Amino acid sequence: MAERTLADELAAFAAGTDFPDLPAEVTDDVGGRVLDVLGLCVAARTLPTSQAVLEYVAEQGGAAQASALGHGLPRLPAAQAALANGVLAHSLDYDDTHLPSVLHPSASVVPAALATAELAGADGAQTVRAVALGLEVAVRLGMAGYDRQAGNSTFFEHGQHATSICGTLGGAVAAGVLLGLDQEGLRDVLGMAASTAAGIIESNRTGGTVKRLHCGWAAHSAVTVAQLTARGFTGPPTVLEGRFGFFEAFLHGTYTPTEITEGLGTRWAVPEIFYKPYPANHFTHAAVDAALELRARGLAPERVESAVLGAPAPVLRTIAEPIEQKRTPETGYQAQFSGPYAIAAAFCGPGNGLGVTLADYTDELARDPRRRDLMSRVEVVPDDRATEIFPLQFPATLTVRDTDGEVWYAEVLANRGGPGRPLSPAELGLKFRDNTSGTLSREAAEATRAAAGRLAELPDLRPLLDPLITVPGPLPDTHSPYEGR
Repeated sequence: MAERTLADELAAFAAGTDFPDLPAEVTDDVGGRVLDVLGLCVAARTLPTSQAVLEYVAEQGGAAQASALGHGLPRLPAAQAALANGVLAHSLDYDDTHLPSVLHPSASVVPAALATAELAGADGAQTVRAVALGLEVAVRLGMAGYDRQAGNSTFFEHGQHATSICGTLGGAVAAGVLLGLDQEGLRDVLGMAASTAAGIIESNRTGGTVKRLHCGWAAHSAVTVAQLTARGFTGPPTVLEGRFGFFEAFLHGTYTPTEITEGLGTRWAVPEIFYKPYPANHFTHAAVDAALELRARGLAPERVESAVLGAPAPVLRTIAEPIEQKRTPETGYQAQFSGPYAIAAAFCGPGNGLGVTLADYTDELARDPRRRDLMSRVEVVPDDRATEIFPLQFPATLTVRDTDGEVWYAEVLANRGGPGRPLSPAELGLKFRDNTSGTLSREAAEATRAAAGRLAELPDLRPLLDPLITVPGPLPDTHSPYEGR
């Protein structure tokens, strides 16, 4: 008898876990994940990259199977809808994060699951099951590539985007269960998905918008390979640990198989995924919280003489270097990766939403003289205690000397939105309403929020998705940019 492989383990878990087997905390959590992704898709609809991908999928045409959200497009082939929604879900750096793997699982898995659920005519309970299984697979694969001794992801050290790579396999499992694949079929879908997984993070260093494509391509690949597997394509049973398999190809054979197998089906990672309360790089969130705390205690930005932000040493290259550039971001996107700007946004903004919102991260505000003045007085340094906790959390300390010589101090050792400081359903609803404000009517937003709250009870996904399909705004221009060339 052949030895049971890691793909066998994951396939048996997915095939053998029905909706009634899911713990209540998992089923409750999935509705929030879906709502979060839907709000992000609506919020990202006006970005040039969003317009580009929506124009592209509209131009392709094809079978009317699933919905690209936010533009009133005709229904599209499921893989094309997953592509569009996955791009939008990841485009604002506002999607959830698993720690310490530092991958963003929902932006790939949820679009893949929703598109396939529409294709298959699945009900809410089937969709919840698929999302839960896909998220669990993605996270466990990400953790298998996490080096606990080094405190870092081996994927990232190799320049690979664990989010889209592991998200492809997780999304494929979600799509596969919705298409009714059995255990052998789910093993094949993992074998297929591994050959389509991709994502290189050089754009984090030197620019480009390709990172926004990663989760969309992962969702597109996931739906595609699930449909092809249902039609008879197969994959290698040793796709993960084999000599020329996933872990050898991506991680040079350095991985921890027990991260996949231990507690599989009994210990769930899904409820431990961190929501993002703020639309910025996750390394800056504790800085926002610390500044909001000092502001609530009565410290006004005009009274800040100097400020020292303490952060884990490994994150300084992302949020603090080079410091003069981080103090003078030119765009809202650059501001999302700036420790000094996180302090300025928390002190100077109106405090809407959960504290800072997308409206705080515009190109204009990145160059706002008042915020620039405050940023010029912020120093960012490594903090030993924060470094010790990282990457289980992304802590921060903030020490401010005011114009009267008084010293103010705040420390945030656990991230808001994680298991230690969870967002309540009301707070998730507030984030959703903020992301859809000005686009969805109050009635449409409330209809989707209510549907997500009872997702497992829905006979189909129409109550969840229909309010988001035909929002105000022009349809993408389907005129091909290549015509006449």
